[in-house]
Amino acid sequence: SVVYQKGLSLSSSSRQSCTSGEMINIISVDAVGLALFILYSTLGVASLAALGATIAVMLANVPPMKMQEKFQQKLMDCKDVRMKATSEILRNMRILKLQGWEMKFLSKINDLRTTETSWLKKYLYTWTAATFVFWGAPTFVAVATFGACMLLGIPLDSGKVLSALATFRVLQEPIYNLPDTISMMIQTKVSLDRIASFLCLEESPMDAVERLPSGSSNVAIEVSNGCFSWDGSPELPTLKDLNFQARQGMHVAVCGTVGSGKSSLLSCILGEVPKLSGEVKTCGTMAYVSQTAWIQSGKIQDNILFGKEMDSEKYDRVLEWCSLKKDLEILPFGDKTVIGERGINLSGGQKQRIQIARALYQDSDIYLFDDPFSAVDAHTGSHLFKECLLGALASKTVVYVTHQIEFLPAADLILVMKGGRIAQAGKYNNILGSGEELMELVGAHQDALTALDVIEVANGGSEKLSSSLSRSLSSAEEKDKQNGKEEGDKVQSGQLVQEEEREKGRVGFWVYWKYLTLAYGGALVPFVLIAQLLFQVLQIASNYWMAWASPVSEDAEPPVMAIFRAPMSFFDSTPSGRILNRASTDQSEVDTYIANQMGYVAFSIIQLVGIIVVMSQVAWQVFVVFIPVIIIFLCYQRYYIETARELQRLVGVCKAPIIQHFAESISGSTTIRSFGKEDQFVLTNSHLIDADSRPKFYNAAAMEWLCFRLDTLSSFTFAFALIFLISLPTGIIDPGIAGLAVTYGLNLNMLQAWVVRSMCNLENKIVSVERILQYISIPEEPPLSTSGDKLPHNWPSEGEIQLRNLHVRYAPQLPFVLKGLSVTFPGGMKTGIVGRTGSGKSTLIQALFRIVEPTVGQILVDGVDICTIGLHDLRSRLSIIPQDPTMFEGTVRSNLDPLNEYNDDQIWESLDNCQLGDEVRKKELKLDSPVIENGENWSVGQRQLVCLGRVILKQTKILVLDEATASVDTATDNMIQRTLRENFSEATVITIAHRITSVLDSDMVLLLDDGVAVERDSPAKLLEHKSSLFSKLVAEYTMRATHT
Repeated sequence: SVVYQKGLSLSSSSRQSCTSGEMINIISVDAVGLALFILYSTLGVASLAALGATIAVMLANVPPMKMQEKFQQKLMDCKDVRMKATSEILRNMRILKLQGWEMKFLSKINDLRTTETSWLKKYLYTWTAATFVFWGAPTFVAVATFGACMLLGIPLDSGKVLSALATFRVLQEPIYNLPDTISMMIQTKVSLDRIASFLCLEESPMDAVERLPSGSSNVAIEVSNGCFSWDGSPELPTLKDLNFQARQGMHVAVCGTVGSGKSSLLSCILGEVPKLSGEVKTCGTMAYVSQTAWIQSGKIQDNILFGKEMDSEKYDRVLEWCSLKKDLEILPFGDKTVIGERGINLSGGQKQRIQIARALYQDSDIYLFDDPFSAVDAHTGSHLFKECLLGALASKTVVYVTHQIEFLPAADLILVMKGGRIAQAGKYNNILGSGEELMELVGAHQDALTALDVIEVANGGSEKLSSSLSRSLSSAEEKDKQNGKEEGDKVQSGQLVQEEEREKGRVGFWVYWKYLTLAYGGALVPFVLIAQLLFQVLQIASNYWMAWASPVSEDAEPPVMAIFRAPMSFFDSTPSGRILNRASTDQSEVDTYIANQMGYVAFSIIQLVGIIVVMSQVAWQVFVVFIPVIIIFLCYQRYYIETARELQRLVGVCKAPIIQHFAESISGSTTIRSFGKEDQFVLTNSHLIDADSRPKFYNAAAMEWLCFRLDTLSSFTFAFALIFLISLPTGIIDPGIAGLAVTYGLNLNMLQAWVVRSMCNLENKIVSVERILQYISIPEEPPLSTSGDKLPHNWPSEGEIQLRNLHVRYAPQLPFVLKGLSVTFPGGMKTGIVGRTGSGKSTLIQALFRIVEPTVGQILVDGVDICTIGLHDLRSRLSIIPQDPTMFEGTVRSNLDPLNEYNDDQIWESLDNCQLGDEVRKKELKLDSPVIENGENWSVGQRQLVCLGRVILKQTKILVLDEATASVDTATDNMIQRTLRENFSEATVITIAHRITSVLDSDMVLLLDDGVAVERDSPAKLLEHKSSLFSKLVAEYTMRATHT
């Protein structure tokens, strides 16, 4: 919980580390001290040899223990790197599959695992060396002690020998446990050091922003002489010379080109960017809508309420404002639909609208919007702007970043950003002629609109068109509603994310067998058993010899491959916490614990058999009690293990939600902090930790319950054996051997308990192997390449795509998204796909890349059915700029060309083509400039341009743009369109766009509605028919745009 709270409050520059503490080395001194005292009273001066031998054993273990700590630290560091990479890959698995890069990234994980394994081996070898020394210690101490007696001439009779042997057996137990104790202490120390260094990281300064209570000032936001830098360095400030204020109720628009500092401006108001100088004041509560939607996994309703009480009237109003009602009617469970991780089963527009609804429901004083209108279509964008900003938030203070020029005139103040400075500030009409920055943006907007001059629509006409548009859209939605209802009745369990499965009943023998045979096919197992057996036999034989020979005394341990080959639906419906839990916790158990536990089971059983053999030689009558006791033992063990096993499985299941919640909270920490919801999230985290601790606590209690009963039974058996030996008449049995039996009997109760405990622990821990094996057997995607007919190397040469009666759905229990689509995209032509959010545009693209397999129908590319060829054969011949621009941790070069297929000149050329060349040349390391996790040191618009660079490098015959220009300003959008026209003049280009201007120069437009092709023709033809849906969409856009 402390770590979680720390995680929420870390600052962006927390990269400090704290030094490791001193070596801890605690040994079970009490047991050793007591044993040495008994030896001294029995053997006198010779016991000093025992002391010397014990000290020698301890000293012999200091070097291995120091090495162990170093190896454990390295092992944990390697694990960190592997987990970070795994987490990033799981987050971006869709992009990796679309690009056909998943095998390259799998090899990266395998390399990291190889490094980790090399440290793990070193750690285990030193542990083995320590164990060898310790386990040989009792024999070594006995030899040293009895040897000293011989040299010093101390007479050894059976009393002294048996007393000494009994003492050595008492010593044996703590010494056997020492390697584990020390190993555990080293692990604990390393973990505590790592937690301590994490807790010492720098936090976001609380005083970056002066927050005043609501109503205490008529200025809502004020920034004076502000200078800010993401990396905290004064040489390279992100924002400089910031001076502006927004009065209560003002609407401030922020615009500018890609990378000019628009999002950073909002972050500095939130206090997220390290402040170098100046001051920031805000007055009142705040709500923030980020540029890339942050959605929690859980119900849609919970995402909107965000911890507030349900107020039905207000909730309905918010849904209306954000035009979410229609979407909720289509979804199978309405607002009770469970959203997958990162809102995976929602379209980009739906995620943004849920974010806006969350902000509106909080009813804050200040609203910060980071370009939320770019992810939605023109019609919805106008509706949101009108209803939310001009309606619901008319009296609130709103700062909104936007690339849509048409939203600027409504603002009371416009800030035009350029190079981290405010280049122009004022009302629209005042600054339009006073500088070139805004003119640049408006000019680009006008260029885009010239394409629309085809339609002469009088204002009145467009009003009429607009109302008929919403009517025609709502009739389409009526149809949606019917379909949704029918499907909903059919499907009750149709939620995307299901409860995590756990095995029931006994852990199958095959799990143990699989574990044992993974290394060298199990060839080492017999050797281990023989070694354990010899150790025990020799130890018993030496003790026998000592007891016989002395005179009688006067007073008598790959699931990663399977996961990478899983279909996308597996990642959509499996929270990454579940996969990460197996990759971290379960993998650690397999690496360091299970092999030891198996050794203990074998060793304790062999020891127990040895004791039984010794005792039965002296007094076989003991078996009269012994056999029933063993039977009772086994019954108890069976009774206990049923409960313990299920509890252990629950432990595994309860861990995943903690990891997932933690990862989700870290990625949305800006949003959580801006809403002031830290306490709510810390509380949720505490509840999850409690839920995880409960089965662990019950497990420990169940183990104590078992141990108490085992110890009682063992004591009873030993007492019976003692009484039996004492009551035998003199002379029937050799007193030395009788003493030896008693000496061994001392360990009997401990050993019986140890056998049962080891077996139960093993079965508990082997659940980790079972959980990892669960993911080895998940269904695979179709093969990456087919060995049959080789595709021509220039396929597809024409680039013609035919869809025949295409039906697609995301899971058998979910409704169809595409319903019988039959369309041909001619080769070498540009096709624009438009339609309302959720109409199936992105699904069509996913079907083309076989992220989702068609349920019915075919997709032919140049006459080849894409379902008959390998996935990599297909995906490597297509290019896509996806909706969410993604960059991976690494360098600029590795982001453009992860497979190392191109030389530097080609990479520079593609960077120049996508207008990033100058930006990269400015950086010290050029192509090797670092990219941090998620590409967060690049703006969203720049990330979009990197994605453009990738496709320019790849130069394929078919290119798909999935709302590729949503995050850039109109000028950059026009530049991207121009670049694409130049580089892909011969290619088939399919564009999904919310900006109507992006599809107007297409050769063909396809309008989708509810998974069906409603209209399909050239833009000019469709615009001739004033009644066509496309005409109405264009009219809506024109009407909105010509307001400027």
